[in-house]
Amino acid sequence: MTLTQLQTPGKDKTCQLVTLGCKVNQYETQLVKEALEKNGYREAGEAETADLCVVNTCTVTATGDSKGRKLIRNLAKNNPGTKILVMGCYATRDPKTVSELPGVFEVVTDKRELPDILERHGIVDMPTGISEFEGRKRAYVKVQDGCILRCTYCIIPSVRPGLQSRSPEDIEAEVRRLVDNGFKEIVLTGIHVGHFGVDTTRGKSGKPPFRLWHLFRKLDQIPGDWRMRLSSVETAEINDDFISAAADCEHLCPQFHPSLQSGSDTVLRRMKRRYHVSRFLEKLQKMRERLNHPSFTTDVIVGFPGETDAEFAETMQACEEAAFMKIHIFPFSARKGTPAATYEDQVSPEIRQERCAQLADLERSLAQKFYHTLIDRDLEVMIERECDERPGWVRGTDRWYAPVVCQGTKADLGKFVYARGRRDYLEFLEADRISP
Repeated sequence: MTLTQLQTPGKDKTCQLVTLGCKVNQYETQLVKEALEKNGYREAGEAETADLCVVNTCTVTATGDSKGRKLIRNLAKNNPGTKILVMGCYATRDPKTVSELPGVFEVVTDKRELPDILERHGIVDMPTGISEFEGRKRAYVKVQDGCILRCTYCIIPSVRPGLQSRSPEDIEAEVRRLVDNGFKEIVLTGIHVGHFGVDTTRGKSGKPPFRLWHLFRKLDQIPGDWRMRLSSVETAEINDDFISAAADCEHLCPQFHPSLQSGSDTVLRRMKRRYHVSRFLEKLQKMRERLNHPSFTTDVIVGFPGETDAEFAETMQACEEAAFMKIHIFPFSARKGTPAATYEDQVSPEIRQERCAQLADLERSLAQKFYHTLIDRDLEVMIERECDERPGWVRGTDRWYAPVVCQGTKADLGKFVYARGRRDYLEFLEADRISP
């Protein structure tokens, strides 16, 4: 019996979709949403019971697992009789636990099988890409999936193994569609974005190389008032070809997210990362020499097993030398099934918390220093919300990914406005509106 057959005759088919985790998950949920809409579903209203609930889970941390279980239980409680389909990395890692939760009728352990699974339940005609991204004017476009590295702290290669790059033609068609539909910013995302094309154009494929920098050169030719951003990139993939392409592309934002993870070479070796800190910093300097005042954001894991005070001090120093505009700070979380979870000398929660606070203080200082460099510069700001605490002002993000507040109204939401940096604060840059 299919889901379609389970509906009451004459009754609309309703669904509710919930996403935990990364940009890739958000993209994949949107793809499922558009598949459901093509098959007669609509999202349930606030007071309605959803016939079908789709939960896209995350397993990067134990907290993500816990959130997923709690969410599924709440959906089952608030939607009596609903059918819950669970997908995502937690569903892949622990399908038995997920399948035993209330209301769950299907667990997707391999997203490549999702079209077949949906078809079994009456949902056919799976789209090859998305056309919308609900509730925003920034859309995420997944260009590849999977990771083949073996960082000792990370569970993701075991739940998203191998590499699967999408075809450049499908990606281009999707980006054109989103731009035509009014999306102002397209973020290219994936599990390991810098490995885009490695699986399709290497070895004996017979195809000429087509890597990430070839892709954003291709997409840069799409006309329109829009901009493109990379969600992340490893410094190992930043070479002369990458830098030259980035310098040439009109639509590509001069903001990049190379993940540092630690500023200590000894910790990086224990993490099995692929670089030395000095080489990491050299790559950033090379980009600064070629590009228009680029900004850099990063990820740092604090309190990796065995991290000493001296090693953490090296991380603080490396972050300062890199002059990051933003640092995503993660206290180390042991994931069962990863080598780092078995390492001795686990750092205490109290020390992790103290170090996170120190790094957060440094991050705020570095952010304000970067905002200061934007004073008297012309800014293109995508407006995202009104400032509740400041009537007549709006807040958005510029090409460097700096948060900017300037004069504006609700009519500016989702649009580009042009402003000139005036004053830097710890949390944002204040700017004056100017004519385009």
